[in-house]
Amino acid sequence: MPHKSTFLYIQKILFLDFSQKVGHFLTDIPDANDHSADKHLGTVEMNTSFEASVNSPPVKGTQHADDIPLKLCQNLTDMEMQASRVLSERAFTYFHSAAESLSALEANRRDWAKVSFRPRVLRNVAQVDLSCRIMGQPSSLPIFISPMAMIKLANKDGELAFARAAGSKGIPSAFSTYASCSHEEIMQCVKSEGLPHTQFFQLYVPRKQENAMELIRMARSLGFKALLVTVDTPVVGKREEDDRYKARVDYQSGMEDTPRTIDTSTSEEKPVLRGVHSSTLNWDDLEWIRNAWGDAGPIILKGIQSADDALLAYRARVDGIYLSNHGGRQLDFAPSSLQTLVEIRRFCPEIVERIDIYLDGGVRRGSDVLKAICLGAKAVGIGRPFVYALGAYGQEGVERAIDLLRDEVETTMRLLGVNSLSDLSPYYVNTKELENGIVDGIDTRSRQRQVTARL
Repeated sequence: MPHKSTFLYIQKILFLDFSQKVGHFLTDIPDANDHSADKHLGTVEMNTSFEASVNSPPVKGTQHADDIPLKLCQNLTDMEMQASRVLSERAFTYFHSAAESLSALEANRRDWAKVSFRPRVLRNVAQVDLSCRIMGQPSSLPIFISPMAMIKLANKDGELAFARAAGSKGIPSAFSTYASCSHEEIMQCVKSEGLPHTQFFQLYVPRKQENAMELIRMARSLGFKALLVTVDTPVVGKREEDDRYKARVDYQSGMEDTPRTIDTSTSEEKPVLRGVHSSTLNWDDLEWIRNAWGDAGPIILKGIQSADDALLAYRARVDGIYLSNHGGRQLDFAPSSLQTLVEIRRFCPEIVERIDIYLDGGVRRGSDVLKAICLGAKAVGIGRPFVYALGAYGQEGVERAIDLLRDEVETTMRLLGVNSLSDLSPYYVNTKELENGIVDGIDTRSRQRQVTARL
């Protein structure tokens, strides 16, 4: 990855370029990119304000003599380098930025290097099988495209390019509540083009329960195969460069600062600083979420960051947990998902075989994917690298990124001496360096607490 000093960590506050479809489910929020005076006199209607900005293609940067042709890209970092050159400042800094001191973002990458392999030799590895099932759906690789917002900032085709690329390569893809293409458009693309029906819906729970239920019913009716309930966003993380960028533009245009507390005068909840989603979401809410989703597919809790909560999720009988620190965009100094996985193995190893575990964060190599599989993950989500591939090279870039990962996964499996993903186990990795940073114990109340909402 290029050194962070070469990038501007600037991003629109609160990742709020929502698609027209979902904007009306959430509270009115000021648009950080619209600086006309009338737009700063009150709240902005989200179902009318963001369509143009979301659907605007990026303004490409100046061509460089050292631009990287797609055929010469040998890894995901090559694609990120190219994306940093050709994406607009607004687009690249939105996707690349993270919370406060960037500690969580950096830990996501750093921790993969703290796990080494223990390969076996003199084994017949002429044939290897990379296939698996992810959230109940078949996949040609143990990877899926993680849900992300505002993909049209990278490419005019937005999430449709992800659906097509993932479908053509036989892997699932997850789509955010804040997709820049409507969810109807995404699923119509899947149907009309005969793509594999392996799409998942990521739910950000609005403050009003009826709005959340409407989103869930919409996702179910469209045929999404799994529901990823985001549990790590009671508020939106403090992204200082977002605020700095907003303050700079406001200053240059003579506007006053936009308050960070959302207006909830028409809501039953009191105002919460940076409170875009429900700040009251708790374990008991899982019951009505399941009732609304029904038997449409597995429910996965996305954003688990401790063995304590992994254990509570298991006791609540969710179908799976998704370890993630939101790409380092939420809590500064949050643990990496890999560290959380190792923590789970230490303090509640019994749940690893009893609940599906997925993770994302900092994955750049096929070797990263296999380290996670060795430690008990079913599959790994990848986000930013696919956005960079899309922004730099379009759908073809995403397809090549998947091919590069396939090459790396297959090669690493053979060098480890295994024929299938099911052969992998903790015996193939050395986690001692990473374990040095694991806590001494977990909250014993996690084992004692009765979770009333059981799925």
